[in-house]
Amino acid sequence: MKPPIDASLLPRGFKFSAVACGLKKSGLDLGLIVSDVPASAACLFTTNRVQAAPVFVSRVHLSQSRHKMRGIIVNSGNANCATGAEGISVAATTALKTAWELGRHHPSQILVCSTGVIGVPLPWKKIIKAIPHIVRTRTATATAFAQFTRAIMTTDTRPKFAAANCRIGGKKVRLLGCAKGAGMIHPNMATMLAFVVTDVAASPNVLRRALRDAVCGTFNAITVDGDTSTNDTLALLANGASGARAIRWDNADYRKFLGALESVCHSLALQIVADGEGARRVVEIEVRGAPSDRDADQMARTIANSPLVKTALAGGDPNWGRILAAAGRSGVRFKPDRVEIRMAGILMCRNGSEHSFGERAAHRKLLATHVPIVVNLRAGKGTARIWTCDFTGDYVRINASYRS
Repeated sequence: MKPPIDASLLPRGFKFSAVACGLKKSGLDLGLIVSDVPASAACLFTTNRVQAAPVFVSRVHLSQSRHKMRGIIVNSGNANCATGAEGISVAATTALKTAWELGRHHPSQILVCSTGVIGVPLPWKKIIKAIPHIVRTRTATATAFAQFTRAIMTTDTRPKFAAANCRIGGKKVRLLGCAKGAGMIHPNMATMLAFVVTDVAASPNVLRRALRDAVCGTFNAITVDGDTSTNDTLALLANGASGARAIRWDNADYRKFLGALESVCHSLALQIVADGEGARRVVEIEVRGAPSDRDADQMARTIANSPLVKTALAGGDPNWGRILAAAGRSGVRFKPDRVEIRMAGILMCRNGSEHSFGERAAHRKLLATHVPIVVNLRAGKGTARIWTCDFTGDYVRINASYRS
């Protein structure tokens, strides 16, 4: 397997591995990230009221370990959700076995993540049997990282990864992230698995603040289908192996690190949208002139999740009326006769009515891989930007046969 990145981009002090343990019909399905030393950890989890067993166990482990982690073990092919007390036991046992094999660490220093089909018991014996091998074969190589990115995939068509760096006190700090997600994408924070590791030195409190700041305009600004998953986890580990001084939240070091973190999260978020099940184009929806930023966000999400809007975009149809109709049912107060709508840079609606434009030229522009849509309410200073994708027949095909 060709490494997706240069080895020089790997943060110091982290190792990766992956194996096929038989949870999926074929391919890698169990992945491991390990820090050589206890790493500060910050996590965000799904907001769905139905939460999978690994989410519950990871929450407990974060509290027990005081946000200090040695590793993350992830399986694909089975969500271990809606599996009752047995599911909790399986997730806890997975952490216990992983911690033991890593050097008899406390199991609370292991995060557990799962993704796949909901409501099916997880074949835990396959995982337990594979753990000694996946621990033994961990390495700090780009190839091992590449294998990990593939092991966490389900309906994804390609692995998703991003890297960035910054300088803290003259020393280079590296960040490396990967994610999985193609369907059931509607973050709140939610809808995917994403892991970012960095060799920066930071306390768990500083990391939590940085992660909350970073997701607002990245992972929490994307949607594929409006469905919030049961297993979503975003984890950030920092082990301090760069040798740089520890960052604090109130100085220039923090701002440098946050900029790099936002870069990684933004890239991963857009890669998820671009790989939306059956998607052919990324759609950027910007609402301007709303009464408030919250109103703008609410309207942008309503438009982004409209099946009528998304199917029109699949066909390159300049149907601005569907966008106006979605805006009207968003719950945001505005005057329709003041609205302007641009699709792919073409003004199509002015003062709530059609503005003359060339249908053929508009159709061609709407077939691009990136399509910007701007809705200006001319009712205030509120703005928001959301990224989504089109709906094609492949989305139905993929999700109609997910279990089979």
